[in-house]
Amino acid sequence: MKVLYVASEALPFMASGGLGDVAGSLPVALRKRLIGCRVVMPLYDGIKQEFKDQMKFITSISVPVSWRRQYCGIFEAKANGVIYYFLDNQYYFKRDGIYGHYDDAERFAFFARAVLEIIPAIDWKPDIIHCNDWQSALTPLYYSCYYANRMGYENIKTVFTIHNIQYQGKYGDELLNDVLGIAPEHNNLIMYDGLVNFMKAGIECANKVTTVSPTYAKEILTGEYGEGMDYTLRGAQHKLKGILNGIDYDVFNPKKDKTIIKNYDVKSVKNKEENKKKVCEAFGLEYNTERPLFAFISRLVPQKGLDLIRAAENDLKNCNADFIFLGSGNSDYENLLIWLSNNSANIRAYIGYRGDLANQIYAGSDFFLMPSKFEPCGLSQLIAMRYGSLPVVRATGGLEDTVTGYPLADSTGFKFWGYDAWDMMSAINCASGVYKDKYTFNAMRKSAMEADFSWKKSSLEYLNMYRELVNT
Repeated sequence: MKVLYVASEALPFMASGGLGDVAGSLPVALRKRLIGCRVVMPLYDGIKQEFKDQMKFITSISVPVSWRRQYCGIFEAKANGVIYYFLDNQYYFKRDGIYGHYDDAERFAFFARAVLEIIPAIDWKPDIIHCNDWQSALTPLYYSCYYANRMGYENIKTVFTIHNIQYQGKYGDELLNDVLGIAPEHNNLIMYDGLVNFMKAGIECANKVTTVSPTYAKEILTGEYGEGMDYTLRGAQHKLKGILNGIDYDVFNPKKDKTIIKNYDVKSVKNKEENKKKVCEAFGLEYNTERPLFAFISRLVPQKGLDLIRAAENDLKNCNADFIFLGSGNSDYENLLIWLSNNSANIRAYIGYRGDLANQIYAGSDFFLMPSKFEPCGLSQLIAMRYGSLPVVRATGGLEDTVTGYPLADSTGFKFWGYDAWDMMSAINCASGVYKDKYTFNAMRKSAMEADFSWKKSSLEYLNMYRELVNT
């Protein structure tokens, strides 16, 4: 079986969030199951030169972008046993960053169509084209409308995965002819609420629609979580499936992690205290074995529950615990954390992101705070458990699916259900209380560290789904 995995970002080459992590690790897990999985992504200017030096030029083609054709160079490289194809067009991709440009609709319409155009050039016809998020959502539409009956493209099945339904690729309908090249008879597949909606096209045209946790698959069918796309999803419910994301246990491994102060595993977890001591020292907090250390590592956006932090700031300042925040994003939230850091004895913040520092905080913290308003899957709580930091989470999406709350001695963290500062503080206080009961705390930490959220189980679910599609 051959799977072409389509993503706008992928580690180790270029990433801005969870999609990059998944696109860098799921294909590796699929190959271990003897699936011929290859990845295709844009050749961004920001990819490190050391990676570019390893790329091999295959050929160049021209790609239709509505009434015109654009150059597309095809490069190839290998990472972790997986072949990656990089699509080059300097007009579209020789820029800073990945997203946020005025012509993102055109850039990713080019990318989505180029994915199909390169198939004859790479001489590798996939059985499945697996697309991710709105940036590649037009590939299933272009395939079903313009390629399915072409020689050399027969019987390809398409999968579309929603990583975060909040980002749908919404644009004005003036793009239909001049940029997207969608014929009027197909407009109903991409138009929604008076706008072009890339995600709707993916949902309507893909043979299978997946999202990144079973609970999130149910939540997005509702008006509360569906971001206006719930009606379309309810119509496609027969092909919707939730499959949990995983993490790469070779990458996130406190026994081998070279960025942390003292390595440990579930059998030598007492060494974790050395990491706590060092991270407290680095952030100017007094190391105290009687006080738990809570960590928060995230983009600073409304989704991540920063409004609850603002509402509970006095309670946090007076809590018998210490807190470390790491992240960047919304300036209002950055300023809130800076103010708390400067005006609290027990709260510190680092505005920005460093992977080594994040790992040191995972290794040094006792608890990991994720009070998310919604969370499609979440990877941070999985990493935290791997490092023996017990998650304190709002039970939504993947947080509900991955954190076990009861019975307490066998649980892997703490949950609260209401999106409310009081509920969050109740969970924090409960965690702080358990911290004093070392028998229960250590039992929970052991359960968390032994939980398996590698790609082993999830890759099998993808394999079974692919087989089902190929055989229909």
